Amino acid sequence: MMEVCGSANPTLREFGSEQNLLSRPDGSSSFVQGDTSVLAGVYGPAEVKVSKEIYDRATLEVVIQTKVGLPCVKERAREQCVRETCEAAILSTLNPRSSLTLILQVVHDDGSLLACFLNAACMALMDAGLPMSCLFAGVTCAINADGRIITDPTAVQEKESRALMTFAIDSKERRVMMSSTKGSFTVHELHQCVAISQKASDNIFEFYRESVRRRYSKTL
Repeated sequence: MMEVCGSANPTLREFGSEQNLLSRPDGSSSFVQGDTSVLAGVYGPAEVKVSKEIYDRATLEVVIQTKVGLPCVKERAREQCVRETCEAAILSTLNPRSSLTLILQVVHDDGSLLACFLNAACMALMDAGLPMSCLFAGVTCAINADGRIITDPTAVQEKESRALMTFAIDSKERRVMMSSTKGSFTVHELHQCVAISQKASDNIFEFYRESVRRRYSKTL
C-alpha cells in the first residue's frame, strides 16, 4: 500500500531507472515511479545566446514536452519548479557564460508527475557529470477528504484529494529545496507532509546509490 498517516516508514511505488540511454544528450535518464514514466536529457555546458548570457554562471533552461498536444500553463509552472531546484543544486558558477538545457519528456502520467520530473532530472544531471553541491529527490503527498496522507499518489488518488504537495529534498541535510502546493490544508498537515517527504527521500537516495553502483560495477 502507498498510504501512510504519520507513518515512520512511508512507502513509495516501485522505482525503475536507466542512465545514458540516449546518444545525443550529454547526459540522459529514464525514471519510472509505478506507472508514471519520464525521459530526461541534459545538453551542455554549451555556447549560450548573447541575450541569455549570464556573466558569472551558466544559464539553465528547462523544457517539458507533453505526451500529446502542446505544453500549457501547468507545464510552465512545473518547468519553473524543476529549474529552481536544479539551479540550487548545480555549481553553475564553474561554467559561466554557458548554456545548460534540460529536456523532460512525459512518457506516461499516472500521478506524482512533478516528483518523477525531479528524480529523472537528478539522474540525468549525474549522468552528464555536472558538478553539484548535492543531489535532490522529489516526493509528492496528497491529503484525501478524510485527512489521510498518501505518499506518491496515483492520478486517481490525486483527483480525489483535497490537497497536493510536492517537495524537492536535498541529500545532505534533508532540507526542502522547493515546494509546490495546491488545495486546502492546515499548517500542521503541511509539517506532517514535509516530515513524511523527508523520510521517504531516504528510499530515493538509496535507489540513486544502488543504480549508480550497479551501472559502474559492470565497467570495473
